[in-house]
Amino acid sequence: MTKISKASEIETIQSGRRDFFRKSAAFSVSAMAAASVMAPVKIDAEEHKGLKGDPAILEEKQWGTSFGYPVTYNRYGQPSPYEHNVTRRNTKLLSSGNWYASIAMCPIQDLEGIITPNGLFFSRCHGGTAEIDPNEHRLMIHGLVEKSLVLTMDELKKYPKVSRVHFIECPANGGPEWRGPQFPALQFAKGMMSCAEWTGVYIKDILKDLGLKPNARWMLAEGVDNSHMGRTVPIDKVLDDAMIVWAQNGEALRPEQGYPIRLLVPGWEGNLCVKWLGRLEFASEPFYAKEETAKYTALKKSGKAIQHFYANEVNSVITSPCPEKPWTDLKKGDIVEIEGLAWSGMGTIKGVDISFDGGKNWVEASLKGLVLPKAWTRFSYIYKYEGKPLLLSSRARDDAGHIQPTVKHERDVMGVESVYHRNGIFTWEVTAKGEVNNVQVLS
Repeated sequence: MTKISKASEIETIQSGRRDFFRKSAAFSVSAMAAASVMAPVKIDAEEHKGLKGDPAILEEKQWGTSFGYPVTYNRYGQPSPYEHNVTRRNTKLLSSGNWYASIAMCPIQDLEGIITPNGLFFSRCHGGTAEIDPNEHRLMIHGLVEKSLVLTMDELKKYPKVSRVHFIECPANGGPEWRGPQFPALQFAKGMMSCAEWTGVYIKDILKDLGLKPNARWMLAEGVDNSHMGRTVPIDKVLDDAMIVWAQNGEALRPEQGYPIRLLVPGWEGNLCVKWLGRLEFASEPFYAKEETAKYTALKKSGKAIQHFYANEVNSVITSPCPEKPWTDLKKGDIVEIEGLAWSGMGTIKGVDISFDGGKNWVEASLKGLVLPKAWTRFSYIYKYEGKPLLLSSRARDDAGHIQPTVKHERDVMGVESVYHRNGIFTWEVTAKGEVNNVQVLS
């Protein structure tokens, strides 16, 4: 017979008592939870002094004592009315005056993760939002192909479909700030972008059936809305990852996103992603459409303009704190998470650095969640708030070796006339009171 020492006996008895009380406590909690289904649990404020005087926990609320809406109340779900401030916003500075040729900016300061809800995805129109009957819509593909083709929506959707997560960014995102800070809000400063999961077909898979002639070097994409937006795309990009998409985040495109179909050119200028797509024409030369001659060019210091530069460069911005999400409620010693978004049209984000002194010193942030090519990437840094002034900046780099330039370096190369492809390091001034202001560091 094995002899158990006195210490072991005591430990065995104590362990048994702990198991008994743990089981008893679990039974009590379960019983109380079951009872709460039948009747509200009364909390003794004296026993829970941390809760004393807080009616939000001590008083039963109306929503806990009556039925809610039936499941048949709203056939298409809507956000809570308490989230009414989370919405796209407009500014007259970026409008034709009648809101037909305008942009609705995404509230990136209020988003979580990397997927933008369809109702908040930024929208850019050149002649208003077209309402198109998909049964009467056709896609024509012609030009330097062996066989021209006209597809109905049903015929288009018979091709093998793919789903990919990519951002779309207007090349003028941040453009109004080219000469200096303009907007005291993140949404207006950087809200011309969003990120979603897109479902559709690669154009290269359609071309397998049609055959592309050897001298085809460019593709014109044209919309059928009243602006007949047209843009030229190099054939190398077409045969890489360009898509025709009909779904966004699991549902059909919304009208303001080009329903029933739009072009998606991952990582490249958002205006290339032609909405309400009706025609693809292949040719040996660029088409020099209005939107790539009169607009979407970059005027350099020399007075010459750059055409046909497409990829959105590596970029980042801190989303918390920001003017809409200041640190005014923090106390010295509080632990707070600095968070932001990074993206690159040239590849995958590899790292993000954060500076607290306007770029003199840097620390590396952590990348959060999914890290995908040509998609938003979340970054984070845990910080102990000290209640002192900061110049808070972020600097991203991608797997192609690109890194965000300073504003000064960007201006030395491009001057201050162009409003497109602005990716200089973005800086927030955080005051001693926790207020956040939009500033630029030029040294």
